[in-house]
Amino acid sequence: MATHPPTSADFRWTDYDGVLFDLDGVITPTAEIHEHAWGELFAAYDYTEADYLAYIDGKPRYDGVRSFLASRDITLPDGDPDDQPGEDTVCALGNRKNALFNEILERDGIAPFPSSQATLDLLAEADVPSAIVSSSKNAVPVLTAAGLDGRFDVVIDGVVAADLDLDGKPAPDGYLLGAQRLGIDPARTVVVEDAVSGVAAGANGSFAVTIGVDRGAGHAALLEHGATFVVDDLSELLPGHPVTSGNS
Repeated sequence: MATHPPTSADFRWTDYDGVLFDLDGVITPTAEIHEHAWGELFAAYDYTEADYLAYIDGKPRYDGVRSFLASRDITLPDGDPDDQPGEDTVCALGNRKNALFNEILERDGIAPFPSSQATLDLLAEADVPSAIVSSSKNAVPVLTAAGLDGRFDVVIDGVVAADLDLDGKPAPDGYLLGAQRLGIDPARTVVVEDAVSGVAAGANGSFAVTIGVDRGAGHAALLEHGATFVVDDLSELLPGHPVTSGNS
C-alpha cells in the first residue's frame, strides 16, 4: 500500500483492503430522484438545485428538512417518525418526501452508473470486499431496483443508523461501522462519496483515501471538506478508462 496520499493518477483499488461506497450519486443516479422529490416537497419555498447541494445532499432525511427550513428562517416541531406525510412537523415533511421518492422510483426505475458497475466487477474479481454506507432509508429498495441486491458484503443505511442511534454524515459513524462489519482497518480502507458531508465523514474517520466524485458539488468544495482527490466519474480510476461516464 502507498505510504503517501495517492492521486487519481497513481490510485489502484487493489492496494486497499476494502471500499465503502455512498449510494446516491456514486453507485446509482438516485440523487436525481432525491432532488426531484425534494423539489416537489419544497416547491412553495423557491427551492433550487443549489439548496439541495448546500443544505440537503448526503444528510439523513430529517436533518435535510431541518437544514433547509433553517435556511428560510422556519422552525417546525420535530414531531415523530411515525407522523403521516404532511407539512406540520419535520418528520411529516420528511415522510412526505420519502413517499414522493418511492413514487418516482417505482414509476421510473433506476440503473447503476456504468463505471460504478465496472468498478464493482473489478473489486469482485480481486476479492476486495465492499459496503454501502448511505444516509437514505431507501438504500435497500434502490439496490433491488438497480439489480444490485446481494452485491455488497455490508449495507449500512438510514434504517441501521436509526436503530443504532448513529450520528449522520459528516460524522464518520456509519463509515466506521461499515469498516468494522467488513472486518477491515479504516487506515486501509477507501471511502467513495459525492457529497461534501460525505467526504467530510471520510476525513473525520481517518480513512486511507476519500475519493470525491463530482456530481455537482464541485471539485473545490469536495477537496475543501476532506476529499483526498476528486474525479468526475469512476471511469477515470479504471484501468485504461474503458467505460464511458454518464448514466446507463
